[in-house]
Amino acid sequence: MFAVIQTGGKQYNVTENDTIKVEKLNSAVGDKVNLDVLLVSDGDKTVAGTPTVKTAEVVAEVLAHGKGDKIVVFKYKPKKNERKKQGHRQPWTELKIVSIKM
Repeated sequence: MFAVIQTGGKQYNVTENDTIKVEKLNSAVGDKVNLDVLLVSDGDKTVAGTPTVKTAEVVAEVLAHGKGDKIVVFKYKPKKNERKKQGHRQPWTELKIVSIKM
């Protein structure tokens, strides 16, 4: 059984016991989170939502929070002595898919 979920403006294809990194969620480590289900399939039957499947449920457990690798953003305008250097580390949340119900 697999499902397509949506969180943080992105879509993920998941099965049970998968571990995924998503955009940061405001949940503590160890909390259970219900995710929006766009499509669910058990091999024989596939149900697609408009936009979500109301009867389906995907439960995930928060494993950890962290930050990604640093990305250097450097902007400059030639011949103008204009330079701007900036760094960015994207926060993420690691989830383990506990159960998928149709």
